[in-house]
Amino acid sequence: MKITIDIDCTPAEARAFMGLPDLSGVNKVVTTSLEEKMKEQIDTISDPVKFWERAIMSGGQSMEAFQAAFAKAASASDKG
Repeated sequence: MKITIDIDCTPAEARAFMGLPDLSGVNKVVTTSLEEKMKEQIDTISDPVKFWERAIMSGGQSMEAFQAAFAKAASASDKG
């Protein structure tokens, strides 16, 4: 036997029904912060020379951080 129930509600109503917190305030703060950072760095996007200088300077560090995180995750999954 198969029973299907369709519930028509908004995401806000579903969160309230399940007792989940309303994170719209947190989302607004994060979005505003990201927008401000983007406005500060807009010169990097419009100037290809600055863009590639920053990308190359941080590229090695970013890759090393990614590899370290991947290795940590792999070793954690081996233990579990």
